[in-house]
Amino acid sequence: MTAQAEEKFAFPSHIEGQPLAGKSLLIVVENLPLPFDRRVWQEARTLKAAGATVSVICPIGKGYEKRYEEIEGVHIYRHPLPLEANGPLGFLVEYGAALFWETVLAWRIFFKRGLDVIQGCNPPDLIFLVALPFKLFGVKYIFDHHDINPELYEAKFDKRGFFWELMVLFEKLTFKAADASIATNESYKRIAIERGGMEPDKVFVVRSGPDLSRLKRVEPNQALKDGKRFMVGYVGVMGEQEGIDLLIEAVDHLVHQMDRHDIRFVLVGGGPALSGLKRMVADCGLNEWIHFTGRAPDQELFEVLSTMDIGVNPDRVNSMNDKSTMNKIMEYMSLGKAMVQFDVTEGRFSAQEASLYAKANDPIDMAEMIVELLDDPVRRSRMGEFGRKRVEDDLNWTRQIEPLLRAYHAVCD
Repeated sequence: MTAQAEEKFAFPSHIEGQPLAGKSLLIVVENLPLPFDRRVWQEARTLKAAGATVSVICPIGKGYEKRYEEIEGVHIYRHPLPLEANGPLGFLVEYGAALFWETVLAWRIFFKRGLDVIQGCNPPDLIFLVALPFKLFGVKYIFDHHDINPELYEAKFDKRGFFWELMVLFEKLTFKAADASIATNESYKRIAIERGGMEPDKVFVVRSGPDLSRLKRVEPNQALKDGKRFMVGYVGVMGEQEGIDLLIEAVDHLVHQMDRHDIRFVLVGGGPALSGLKRMVADCGLNEWIHFTGRAPDQELFEVLSTMDIGVNPDRVNSMNDKSTMNKIMEYMSLGKAMVQFDVTEGRFSAQEASLYAKANDPIDMAEMIVELLDDPVRRSRMGEFGRKRVEDDLNWTRQIEPLLRAYHAVCD
């Protein structure tokens, strides 16, 4: 990146005019700690740069055990969680504990520095319960819509029923309580308006744009290829709905049916399905070709992104993934890497010509497209350049600052 480009994409430390000066804001996020949650961390730093006093409530996580710390002027309050939910009862225990701590900490912050706006980041769609009492004191509530929980529940458990109905109810109550809503893409905006009953002028699209001042190429680490000619990378959560099992089936077809022994797959990330996926790889005899790093620090993540020849996004085609924007796609494009994914609406919108699109949930078609792309370096390079330019022109975080501030202006004014 040139010096001119670095300046253009530098993360703002001071936003001209200080439009949120004198405002005290609280962001509540349950599923990831800060600053590990990149989207929320970028939001918090941007609001701080706009002049606001910013506090965040989030869970404790590996490497983020301090109950309180101030980072770059953002006040971070972390609370314990008893377990990682693995079923309806587990979710009930996790959400109950989180709501208790979020409520206690929110009142502590309110009495310490006051509050003008609370921003709740789902999942779950229950954080409005923390914000409701403060509305009696004139505090506004912004819903930052990260996941469509009814679809997420259905994707995880492959059923609807009582708990699905609860997800629908909580979503409706969340939108009803919100003074404004932030959507990660146009699909989520439509849900906020059509299913949530929000007025269109109260819904603001703020995409999870990458911070190009942070996400940079580093020296490739050839050891990651383990002697193989090619490397395919995956970055993301190891969960049930991420389709890693379909990717393993694709690799099995590559190795045992197509006799392609020259490709190594490096998968970065942690999650509840990781141990089961490792067993699946071993049972298929694929340990030589698939390597799991687990959750990795930034340096290792950047090495994988810089070394890989292409990226892969095996997210299953379902109602959840079809409408959701995946951070991994943005990261591949930011590093100028072409990719292969299944054909989902928002994935296609983000990547456009930077990706090939396999048939829905078809691991054999995905395998054939991976080979097709790896064996065509000219096409691969052209697609990677397109993706990088698309991020620079339209999708990076500096493009999201204006709509984020508009959402706050809508409630603060």
